[in-house]
Amino acid sequence: MKTKILAATLALTLAPSMALAMGCSYGEHKQAASCQAGSSWDADKGMCVATPTG
Repeated sequence: MKTKILAATLALTLAPSMALAMGCSYGEHKQAASCQAGSSWDADKGMCVATPTG
């Protein structure tokens, strides 16, 4: 019984570390949810920029 508890504890302890090691890409892609009217998202600058009119 102790072996099963030890194995379960070890698996639950290492699970978050293994998830990160497998390539979690949290925060890798940054993008604006929306820009104000008259502006658009510029991926190179990483921000909203005024859209030229005319």
